[in-house]
Amino acid sequence: MEQTVTILKQISGLLWGWPALILIAGTGIYLTLILGFLPLRQLGFGFRQMLGPQRGVGTIGAGAALATSLSATIGTGNIVGVATAIHSGGPGALVWMWLIALVGMATKYAEAVLAVHFREKDAAGQYVGGPMYYIKNGLGKNWHWLAIAFAVFGMIAGFGIGNSVQANSVAHGLSDSFGLPPWITGVTLAVLVGMVVLGGMKRIATVATFIVPFMALAYLLAGLVVLADHASAIPDALALCFEGAFSGTAAAGGFAGALVKEAIRFGMARGIFSNEAGLGSAPIAHASANTDHPARQGSIAMLGTFIDTIIVCSVTGLAIVSTGVWDSGVKGAPLSAMAFSSTFGGAGNIIVACSLAVFAFTTLLGWSLYSERCTQFLFGNKAVMPFRIIWVLAVPLGAIVSLNFVWALADIMNILMAVPNLIALLLLSPIVVRLSREFFANRPDYPGRLTATAVNSHCHAPPPPAFDECARGRDL
Repeated sequence: MEQTVTILKQISGLLWGWPALILIAGTGIYLTLILGFLPLRQLGFGFRQMLGPQRGVGTIGAGAALATSLSATIGTGNIVGVATAIHSGGPGALVWMWLIALVGMATKYAEAVLAVHFREKDAAGQYVGGPMYYIKNGLGKNWHWLAIAFAVFGMIAGFGIGNSVQANSVAHGLSDSFGLPPWITGVTLAVLVGMVVLGGMKRIATVATFIVPFMALAYLLAGLVVLADHASAIPDALALCFEGAFSGTAAAGGFAGALVKEAIRFGMARGIFSNEAGLGSAPIAHASANTDHPARQGSIAMLGTFIDTIIVCSVTGLAIVSTGVWDSGVKGAPLSAMAFSSTFGGAGNIIVACSLAVFAFTTLLGWSLYSERCTQFLFGNKAVMPFRIIWVLAVPLGAIVSLNFVWALADIMNILMAVPNLIALLLLSPIVVRLSREFFANRPDYPGRLTATAVNSHCHAPPPPAFDECARGRDL
């Protein structure tokens, strides 16, 4: 087994190397440019849509779709991932996390636009979508194999990064902080997850809508207290971040050129791990949203990357750098806990441990939906309930087993599911541009101008004559 894990880690390191990072970043840069920096220009519009009235049809509310996707993205990456990036790449890694997030907003926007545009209704009357559907419906039957590949990788990845890894993180975090046996945590988590997951997407969305804002605000409040306590050090911390991003940080050891390279690599990799832009997971949730146009939901979806990385990860990162603990040699969650403890004392460990527990719990919920949709695409509706049961049963197992194998396999599945999605985004990008231009040119602030434009993008119901998307063709 150890030899297998070593091989898998080598494969993972190769797949998550520079080619993958360049592909993901390059796709985000390309989409940002062809959209004319739309996600940055329409950021305020996106927040207004998130808080505005419901429009169009779908299975869950537009804001609930964002909360569901955030339940999966705001997780261990915001605490462990940021700390690991700074430990390995220096403070400059935080700047590269910001940069990959800014272009990742365009990626997340495009994913949601295509997910809504090419979504379908399943046998239960619920809207389903995501990369497997926009590959199948947007690229045609010759590309169906690529849709299957994404679904297979997504289904397997969910049981790793979205299930076992999360349960293990909670179990060991609570064991270290409170002495709670991992098996008790595993069983308790399984019961809580089962109460939500077995109820389906609407229950997941309801719970996510309630928990995600509370957990994010609570963690941000604690982080802001740390930053306020070290306010005088923040300007120097920011200067250190930008210096490390472009010229290296000598305090981290080594020579500057190597440090810039590490800052870029770890910042980009952990940023992608945190906000998931390009992996193809979030559009699965946004495909079910109530909306009257794909671009409207896209403007909401892109907020996920902004909130996750630009806001939440920034608080963690700046707390680590401004408190001066970043070069202590500690890494992972203990590094974040050390930063919080500089203000809260012993309570800092408790804050981080509890935050990790709640973040991991919601990730278990969000990724259950992603893997379920992939399973449903592959095996049909009959596989949905057996999948949910297996998902719940896997939670206590993940809490007590060694995860070296699971981590290595999950990392491989994550990047493998990203490749089909990125190919589809690039090939279908003209549709994203066209839908965006039509939507924003018609003053979306006026409700009713583009009602039902692409509400049912696979044309189960005819759109109004003034905007017949099916007649004009989806292959433009």
